[in-house]
Amino acid sequence: MSTLKSIVKTGAVVKPPRILLYGVEGIGKSFFGASAINPIFVPTEEGTEELNVARFPKAIKFDEVMDNLRLLYTEEHDYKTVVIDSIDWLESLVWAHTCAVHAKSNIEDFGYGKGYKYAMDAWERFISGLDKLREDKGLAVVLIGHAEIKRFDSPELEPYDRYQIKLHNQIASKLVEWCDAVLFANYQIFTTKTDVGFNKKVVRGIGGDSRLMYTEERPAFKAKNRYGLPPELPFVKGEAWNTLMEAIRAGRQQPVGVVEETKTKKGGK
Repeated sequence: MSTLKSIVKTGAVVKPPRILLYGVEGIGKSFFGASAINPIFVPTEEGTEELNVARFPKAIKFDEVMDNLRLLYTEEHDYKTVVIDSIDWLESLVWAHTCAVHAKSNIEDFGYGKGYKYAMDAWERFISGLDKLREDKGLAVVLIGHAEIKRFDSPELEPYDRYQIKLHNQIASKLVEWCDAVLFANYQIFTTKTDVGFNKKVVRGIGGDSRLMYTEERPAFKAKNRYGLPPELPFVKGEAWNTLMEAIRAGRQQPVGVVEETKTKKGGK
């Protein structure tokens, strides 16, 4: 019989991070994944051809994505990070797979909302595959996604528009819960007030070249993290991955998964 002393463990459990990064077009999302430690891309769309990274052929079926994950699990390799680029293009493969399994021509043919519930079976297989790679093979997981502006129905305020992950709400909520960090990348916005007369001022947003990744939710976007990160971090091309890993290490005061290898890579030693 088990005893309390034999089964209770103390201390933090260090595992590779599960990161979902989404953002506006051209911000450098794929480059973020390419800057991770020994990444292997599972592409579901075009866009990584110019990056000097290892990649599987572009998946055009959901089963091809799962086959790629299986190969990473069963065969010997030196990859440390699996990058899904992109998660919203994967969604269309999940829908097509679900329709084929249930002999439907369209995800809406199931009836109101039912198709998306059936699609969760495939999503659960996908998440389980990533969990096995992380738990048994020590791979970090990076999910790349696009952003879209959607109406947000707040229980406390009038509905308003915000950036959200370009996914159906059901799977978006599931992935946000599953990931250790959900990061939103955007150009830094400054506001100015202009006096237009009659004691009125107009506030305008001005964009710049600086890029940030946000780690905590704000009214304008969804974000979160379990690492005690600063609310925002620089999103500099070629440096954003190391910036994030160093912030994770600082937040937890210990290495997190591939963080120590990141330090070696950055120093070039």
